[in-house]
Amino acid sequence: MTIRRLLPRRGLMPGWRSMLYRLLPLLLIILTGCGAEIPDRLQIGDPAPPFAVRSLEGKDISLGDYRGKPVVLRFFLVDCKYCRADTPVLNDYYARYEAKGLRVIYIAPQGINQKTVEDFAGELHIAFPVALDPTGEIAASYRVKALPQTIVLSPDHKIIAALLGGVSEAELNRLLSPYVQ
Repeated sequence: MTIRRLLPRRGLMPGWRSMLYRLLPLLLIILTGCGAEIPDRLQIGDPAPPFAVRSLEGKDISLGDYRGKPVVLRFFLVDCKYCRADTPVLNDYYARYEAKGLRVIYIAPQGINQKTVEDFAGELHIAFPVALDPTGEIAASYRVKALPQTIVLSPDHKIIAALLGGVSEAELNRLLSPYVQ
């Protein structure tokens, strides 16, 4: 059966065919869902979104400054039990592998005041940069939906892992040993 047989004859509904031919592409677009969907989270192997931020010490930090080095980004809360429990693990890991290029950045979310974050960093003797994400842009670019979240980047700044909750030394070794040994 051809499309001509399905359409009414001329005279019965003038303009029907031209309207159908105009609407058909629109209908196809709607049915096939043209346009790329934005994933809920970054995928393993995706390039890390670039960012620039100022540390609590007033130093400007850009992800691009760490090109060629593995990076651990930790999105944290000051009152989070996991953050308090595994910060010493990250401190020790950073002290051990900083000379081999490892970089760690703690990023506090939008809405936390600087004094509270400074107190947290001082209390836990954090040796690496700590920064505020005052607009939430960094967390949004990394699709951070819950805290704490740790994003591990390879030296070419591809996503290796996105870990929710606490982080152990064993996990860090598994993910980073190819880059820091």
